[in-house]
Amino acid sequence: MKQLLLIFAILMGGLGLQAQQQPIKLVFDVSSASEDVHKSAARHLDLMSAAYPESEFEMVVYSGAIDLVSKDNSPAAETMRKVLERGNVSVKVCQMTMDRHEMAVDDLIPGITPVPDGIYEIISKQQQGWGYIKEGQ
Repeated sequence: MKQLLLIFAILMGGLGLQAQQQPIKLVFDVSSASEDVHKSAARHLDLMSAAYPESEFEMVVYSGAIDLVSKDNSPAAETMRKVLERGNVSVKVCQMTMDRHEMAVDDLIPGITPVPDGIYEIISKQQQGWGYIKEGQ
């Protein structure tokens, strides 16, 4: 009986490992003006996209988080540039937020793409089955 339980435990453990290695799709929602949140969000995107290269990650920036994607003002510019070089990461910024802050595409860290509406982008990803993380502290 003990051997049967041991075999069952080993098999269940193997299934758990296999499930954790399935590729995921995850969208990060960043709207806070806090530099600490910007650094934390960039770090999370960096660590997860490196650890799970078969998965897809998208960060959507809007509202007070606009400095996170600014090539001149981002407290996490180096990390953002690094993650944007990976094939499994995209970063989107709300065009309405850019307009409100009088920002142009040339003001963004290269590789960041505007979308018409950041919230709509997030909802669209969720409807496609993407997981959701709200970055904030």
